[in-house]
Amino acid sequence: MKGFILGILSLQLAQADWSATDQQLVNEILPTEKEAAWLEIPWRTNLWEARKEAARSGKPIYLWEMDGHPLGCT
Repeated sequence: MKGFILGILSLQLAQADWSATDQQLVNEILPTEKEAAWLEIPWRTNLWEARKEAARSGKPIYLWEMDGHPLGCT
C-alpha cells in the first residue's frame, strides 16, 4: 500500500504538463500528510512477535483483523 501511495505521489513530478483542473483533481485525491500518517506506524504481521515486543516495551497491541476477502468480495 505504501508503494502504491508513493507511486501516486510521484505523479506530481509530471504536473508541469497538467492543466490547472488536472492539478486540482490530483490535489483533492492525494492524501494529506496527516491522512497518510498511519503509513509511518511500524505495523507487525506476526501476532506472536508483536505480543513479545509489546510486553518488552510495556505498550498495548492494536489488533486490526477482519474475516473474509480484503476487498470485501465473497
